[in-house]
Amino acid sequence: MALKNDTEERGEFGSSLGFIMAAAGSAVGLGNIWRFPYLVGENGGGAFVFVYIICVLFIALPLLLNEIALGRKSGKNPIGAVRETGGNGFWQLAGVLCVLVCFFVFSYYSVIAGWTVGYIITEIINVPVDFAEFVQTPLYVIPLTFIFILATILIVLGGVSGGIEKASKFLMPVLFIIIIFIAGRAVTLEGASAGIEYYLKPDFSKINPAVILQALGQAFFSMSVGWGLMITFGSYLPKKSNIVQSAGWIAGMDTSVALLGGLMVFPALFALLPGKDPAAGPALVFDVLPKVFAAMPGGHIVGALFFILLMVAALTSTISMLEVPVSYLIDDKKWGRKRATWTIGVAAMALSVPSALSQIPGTFFANLHINFFGNRLEGFFGIMDFVFGTFAVIVICLMLALYTGWASKISEYADELKLGAPGFKGPFRLGWMFFVKWICPIVIILLILNMVGVFGTAQAA
Repeated sequence: MALKNDTEERGEFGSSLGFIMAAAGSAVGLGNIWRFPYLVGENGGGAFVFVYIICVLFIALPLLLNEIALGRKSGKNPIGAVRETGGNGFWQLAGVLCVLVCFFVFSYYSVIAGWTVGYIITEIINVPVDFAEFVQTPLYVIPLTFIFILATILIVLGGVSGGIEKASKFLMPVLFIIIIFIAGRAVTLEGASAGIEYYLKPDFSKINPAVILQALGQAFFSMSVGWGLMITFGSYLPKKSNIVQSAGWIAGMDTSVALLGGLMVFPALFALLPGKDPAAGPALVFDVLPKVFAAMPGGHIVGALFFILLMVAALTSTISMLEVPVSYLIDDKKWGRKRATWTIGVAAMALSVPSALSQIPGTFFANLHINFFGNRLEGFFGIMDFVFGTFAVIVICLMLALYTGWASKISEYADELKLGAPGFKGPFRLGWMFFVKWICPIVIILLILNMVGVFGTAQAA
């Protein structure tokens, strides 16, 4: 009877579609719709898009398969997955980092998600808001952040099939319907062709090492590799599931949303705000786009839909971020789901407050700074984003590739991928093993060396 209860607490996906929607939901997030367009704007438009797609196909997808295989083979959370497959204390550090990354990123990511909730309201009531003023008003931002975290908690409380799978099956189609509608509206605006050309016609002269590294970093961020999310979701998969096919769908859906995100932004930007610099940075979505919507007929409705889309994308990701530490407490500490979810959720609420306050110039949290190999990281939010949302994720990707590729028998993980996917043999199997053992580690090491300034000025991905 105890075993049955443990299984019920841990949960399992009821279908491959449920897994694909949940895993794609964890990958599809603010990284696709908020982060991707402003990185495109800062890194040469179509040239960045071209390099990004290459990075997804040849680096992020093999790593995605690697993590799902590790999760299903072990049937455990990231820490338990390494331990269960024979990894010692050093390799288990990768699992510990996964749990920490998900918790810390959940806390500050929810602040951005809280902004989207606020903008939904302002767009619906058609009241323009100054972005800088809004994010510097904690009486708005902190309650909105708490509301968003509470929504995430309530979904995760429902368990894997009853909460996460059910929510993802509803939220992902809604996300695609809204994004296709807004992109369709944007590309049919008069003057949109200049934005489409900027976005989809690569100027290969703009491709340089910095652009390649930015694209690679975005591929990691967007595909949710290095977070432990895919290990955790893989652990809920039955053995008959086709991981290879599912990973293809996940990568395809994730990349489609990113590409559609750009089609929402750049055609509208060039059509309605000609002369506006597309390299507006992180404020592009929150500062520039409301002005774009305001210039459209019925723009506040489109604006409200857009920020609902952003909120849904954020929610499909935070569900996964919360589930990783929750699954650890259920697996290793034998906590019940309710206790684990509320404990992590409330702790994330508390930790979100410094991130929200760091947007206010002159405060203690805004003035915090550290020097990271020549990178000056400023503000509590900025430090958290670089240390946990960027650097730690890339280190985890490297450790997991080295663990399955060298410290373990990689053929065993290839066998795991073949279960449910009989076509995964011959050149496909050998190619995947070669990329995980050699190509991915070498590329990631080069990325890390660049980030710590070995090739000159240190550069964050």
